[in-house]
Amino acid sequence: MENNFEDLIASYIENKVGISEHFLSTDLAHNLRQNLIVLKQKSLLMQAGIGNSEKVSYDGAIRSDSIYWLDKKHNNAFENEFLAQIEAFIVYLNQSCYAGITGYEFHYSLYEPGDFYLKHLDQFKNNPSRKYSMISYLNSNWKESDGGELLIHQLDNNQKIAPTQGKTVFFKSDELVHEVLVTQNTRMSITGWLKSE
Repeated sequence: MENNFEDLIASYIENKVGISEHFLSTDLAHNLRQNLIVLKQKSLLMQAGIGNSEKVSYDGAIRSDSIYWLDKKHNNAFENEFLAQIEAFIVYLNQSCYAGITGYEFHYSLYEPGDFYLKHLDQFKNNPSRKYSMISYLNSNWKESDGGELLIHQLDNNQKIAPTQGKTVFFKSDELVHEVLVTQNTRMSITGWLKSE
């Protein structure tokens, strides 16, 4: 597990975008994907908003995915396994990089064919608590023709990242503008933020 943590940190230090190809095990990614499918079947997903709880709006011309917040109170074994791994990563990050992370929040994201999320920053203007963004992908057998890449905008080197199963991406929430390109297939992930209150 620590090798995957170090992959994220080392690649982040190198180019401001950390990537670990196998942050999630095949089994955990599969189980989380199946859980998300069940949540969708039960109509428990909600339209994703723009902004935070103090100032939220809904605009399908900017963002068209659906979400479901993870919470230990759900007593879901797979969500809890994922959150335990995030907590272990936070301990590792704080010890190795003095990051000062004190909390986190994560949600499932479901993009249906035709969905997208236009260019944005993850940190709110009225609340700077989000320090790092993390996205873990749950998509098996993803093909280039499926689209749905994460496009990170950088001055000298835009990065287009395919949402392939097990991969996790890590970057500063207030630093990099990014977007989700139009997907041609159902695209599933867990997206969240490491926070410092």
